Amino acid sequence: MSNPLLEFASLPPFSKIQPAHAESAIDCVLAEGRTLIEQLLTRPAAYTWDNLVQPLEELQERLDRVWSPISHMNAVVNNDELRRAYNACLPKLSEFTTELRQNEGLYRAFQTIAEGAEYSSLSIPQQKIIANALRDFRLSGVILPSEKKTRFKAIQQRLVGLSAKFEENLLDATQAWRKHLTDEVALAGLPEGARTQARQAAERAGLEGWLLTLEAPSYIAVTTYADDPELREELYTAFVTRASDQGLHGGRWDNTRIMEEILALRHEVAQLLGFANYAERSLATKMAANTQQVLDFLNDLSARSKKVAERDFAEIQFFAQAQYGVDELQVWDVAYYGEKLRQHKYAVSQEELKPYFPAQQVLGGLFTIVNYLYGLDIRERKDVDTWHPEVRFFDIFDDSGELRGRFYLDLYARSNKRGGAWMDDCLSRKRQGSQLQIPVAYLTCNLTPPVGDKPALFTHNEVITLFHEFGHGLHHLLTKVDYPSVAGIGGVLWDAVELPSQFMENWCWQREALDLIARHVETDEPLPGKLFERMLAAKNFLSGMMMVRQLEFALFDFRLHLEYDPAKGARIDEMLQEVRAQVAVVKPPPFNRFAHSFSHIFAGGYAAGYYSYKWAEVLSADAFSRFEEEGIFDRQAGGAFMSSILEQGGSRDPLELFIEFRGREPVIDALLRHSGIAA
Repeated sequence: MSNPLLEFASLPPFSKIQPAHAESAIDCVLAEGRTLIEQLLTRPAAYTWDNLVQPLEELQERLDRVWSPISHMNAVVNNDELRRAYNACLPKLSEFTTELRQNEGLYRAFQTIAEGAEYSSLSIPQQKIIANALRDFRLSGVILPSEKKTRFKAIQQRLVGLSAKFEENLLDATQAWRKHLTDEVALAGLPEGARTQARQAAERAGLEGWLLTLEAPSYIAVTTYADDPELREELYTAFVTRASDQGLHGGRWDNTRIMEEILALRHEVAQLLGFANYAERSLATKMAANTQQVLDFLNDLSARSKKVAERDFAEIQFFAQAQYGVDELQVWDVAYYGEKLRQHKYAVSQEELKPYFPAQQVLGGLFTIVNYLYGLDIRERKDVDTWHPEVRFFDIFDDSGELRGRFYLDLYARSNKRGGAWMDDCLSRKRQGSQLQIPVAYLTCNLTPPVGDKPALFTHNEVITLFHEFGHGLHHLLTKVDYPSVAGIGGVLWDAVELPSQFMENWCWQREALDLIARHVETDEPLPGKLFERMLAAKNFLSGMMMVRQLEFALFDFRLHLEYDPAKGARIDEMLQEVRAQVAVVKPPPFNRFAHSFSHIFAGGYAAGYYSYKWAEVLSADAFSRFEEEGIFDRQAGGAFMSSILEQGGSRDPLELFIEFRGREPVIDALLRHSGIAA
């Protein structure tokens, strides 16, 4: 039977891919892989890059090429049939990966190359691939006795399934809740755009009136602007109890036992490998030297931020009492009165800014900015097969006219699409002889969609999200490394992977950049100077509270994995309360089940690594400070960032690359200054 997943030479033929194709394609590639490995290890000649490592690189790239569209479609056009196919493939992939990395013959073969005469003549990326492979062999238990290898393999398979189930439960719980309103009085306070979105959602569902959901644009609009405290409370309660034992659907998609088992299995895996805990295991692939360095970093930031956060919260409380007579501020009131205070102090709101950020203007401005910085020319293509009519496709050319990369852009929130925003790789850069495979990325957001025939209007926060993901995209697409496992985002140490994304966010606050991305949807006027001044003055409004919120997530994640004790169990809620006592200024109610939707650490790649966002923010703020010194569109600085960071992929140590760009090691001062927190 013809299978499009096995046959495409360039871009995936999304319209032809059916769930039934997934498992057979994966079975085929895995069978090919097992045969190839057997053949590689039976060759009599000495092992070399060409007869061992290169064929394995090509095998992994073929597997990634087949799996990528399956995994991506499961995230963006999810349905029951696709979900079943996806889940059927997960244990097979996990088994193959563990089998590969526990293969003692392969491990010895890589060691032979690393210790042989050829090694010194290999390129830096080639040497890095071999070093990474040896590390990964050890982290997969290659030297464990057979019974422990078997246990390791079983755990890895179970963890893959548990993470997928966690994400499914969260998606199902999010999709299951909705609030149907027929009286517009209930929507008092909501901006016109949010009301129109709610009406459009109702129409899609075949209902009269308005429909509120837990998708980000709807939830944020209600909790920020709705005058009705009971409505805010209802949505807040539904949102923070998703996939838990609490709330309207309490117990139906409960992630409690899944989280407990994930933590127990991660701890067991870490100990099998000789680590004291999973936090130690996590740092084996990160910049941070040890767990104490991470804790010291987070605790130092917490100490610097807590008093600022307490002043922020006290200001909201005083304002709510003085202006609105609210004596006791509930947690679902904080965003609402915080927004009222922002408007009172700075006369600026996200809604006021939205008319200045129509989607096409923002995109065009973003593309102009990267043209100024890196000489890139980004052109849309209309002839590309995609998974949804809203998806767009672009080519990126450099200043010499060379095609450097391509990307799909899926901007808007919709049903059956995973929440959040992310960049993922579709194809990696690869060179075979004279043939060069151009890298391709998926850029996915859940921004406010257009209403009817009107253009989509973004909040400034949504603009920042788009710039963030585009930074990840440039990291993947501009690489000049020709080996997939260390090209683009491949092989980049996890606590450095957010550097290019957070770096791009800085241009969202610069006047010269805003003149490119901000034009009024009706008048085409640029952002007025006074509005910009108010927006800039409000930049660090409540920044202390935002900082401690992120530190709460990071400390909770890290300590959860660092201090796990099988005799005491996961202690998820207990740990969360301890961390909140240390850093939080807003104390959520007892029914809050934040952890049950913390997919970054239970279904993503951030386990014992959520601190990476703040760690990388030190790097990104310090990197941007060079542009503050030399000019925000300085082409020389842009070229240096591209050559030292974006083009290098994971082929070199990120600290070495940072020093090459900045001329010194990173310092925290720029982050504290940008965040409005005194050094």
